[in-house]
Amino acid sequence: MAEQSITAERESSLIQATPKRLYINGEWVDAEGGATLEVHDPSTGRLLCTVADASERDGWNALKAAEVAQPGLAAMPPRERANILMRAFELMHERKDDLALLMTLEMGKPLADSYGEVTYAAEFFRHFAEEATRISGSYQTAPAGGARFLVAKQPVGPTILITPWNFPLAMGTRKLGPAIAAGCTSVLKPAELTPLSMLALADILHEAGLPAGAVNILVTSTAGKVMEPLIRSGIARKLSFTGSTGVGRKLLEQASERVLRTSMELGGNAGFVVFEDADIDAAVAGALLAKMRNTGEACTAANRIFVHRSVIDEFAAKLAAEMEQLPLGRGVQEGVRVGPLVDAKQLAKVDELVTDAVDGGARVLLGGAPVDREGYFYPPTVLTDIPSNARMRQEEIFGPVAPLTPFDAEEEVIEWINATEYGLVNYVYTENLRRGIRVAEAVESGMVGLNQGAVSNPAAPFGGIKESGLGREGGDTGIEEFLETKYIGIAM
Repeated sequence: MAEQSITAERESSLIQATPKRLYINGEWVDAEGGATLEVHDPSTGRLLCTVADASERDGWNALKAAEVAQPGLAAMPPRERANILMRAFELMHERKDDLALLMTLEMGKPLADSYGEVTYAAEFFRHFAEEATRISGSYQTAPAGGARFLVAKQPVGPTILITPWNFPLAMGTRKLGPAIAAGCTSVLKPAELTPLSMLALADILHEAGLPAGAVNILVTSTAGKVMEPLIRSGIARKLSFTGSTGVGRKLLEQASERVLRTSMELGGNAGFVVFEDADIDAAVAGALLAKMRNTGEACTAANRIFVHRSVIDEFAAKLAAEMEQLPLGRGVQEGVRVGPLVDAKQLAKVDELVTDAVDGGARVLLGGAPVDREGYFYPPTVLTDIPSNARMRQEEIFGPVAPLTPFDAEEEVIEWINATEYGLVNYVYTENLRRGIRVAEAVESGMVGLNQGAVSNPAAPFGGIKESGLGREGGDTGIEEFLETKYIGIAM
């Protein structure tokens, strides 16, 4: 009982201490007219707090601040930019308890997942602090002689960064890290459902010594109205967006008017393949990781699980047994492994997809209906015999639902895997290395997990092909997205 009382008191004090205004030009400011929007706890549906709700004028103020600050940040020595990122990395670890709890309160994920995200998010700052000092060009003699080629890398310029609600801290650092390292200022718009983590991060960057105007945070309930003019203005020279493919298409159209550099990390429909020779226990563990991370609300989540017919019964039984043991509840409660979905709309979508599959002939091994309790909870669910025309074969589930489909041949499952407009990530489990490499090369996706259920790593290039996106984040290629290549020809 005492623990619950302390936790409730800590929740309240943390929310009270978190910045709730816009961060523009190094200062915390109210939105025009004092406008605010509400932030709710998805585990209860109750109001957490209100935060400033940016207007179009606020947007222009933020972009102007980024424009004015751009020359200074670009001219800052790379080591100084690296030091700022390393200090922010250290501050994130010092405040990991607050950051994790704040994320759980606004997004709903279990505290264990939130702690994992804080560590993951901070690592982008450390990784790109190291990359900041490695930006280099080249010098060579022209093949025919008589000239020299000097190739330099320079910051793209002011950037617009738009992040989603499902990883409210990591998606920010994954964009801000390379932007700052490259010397690009930014205007970042977090999702209105989960703005608190990014506001807390702005406070950290401010304390770490980031110059005024280098990063500006806009929270708004009217994203299209506020952000579209900024994208079309031509002042920003780079747009980086993580979110749905539908919104990504609209943003690409807006960015095309001024030919902005773009990075798009869009929807996913990951396939998870278990061959007959796979280590079934390892495959089950991998599927749990690929499916249940973040309560299934991840673009990398295993959405279509294909299991060889000879082992599907064993796999299904073991997976259902493991998922049945995952405690569901408020993420702040000790031992909880499955939190709520982010809002009522997402809960309704998951329920619709499951109902559609079951009506088409799918069998329910576990779960299958919303939990009758306060908040937006859907239980861990396992379905088998998913019909080919089920919506969940083509649409992202974004929830704790594992749909299993049997297959008989390698060629067949590769065809099924590739029968989608998405191409973010796929997972393959087999003990045959040659087949693993062969299938990894054949599936159409930007990433493949071979005998592993997680692929995200700050030191690796993250991104998809087809309608899952453009460009890469992370790795040694992530900073290139924020750099222009300039060739200087020198007559000799």
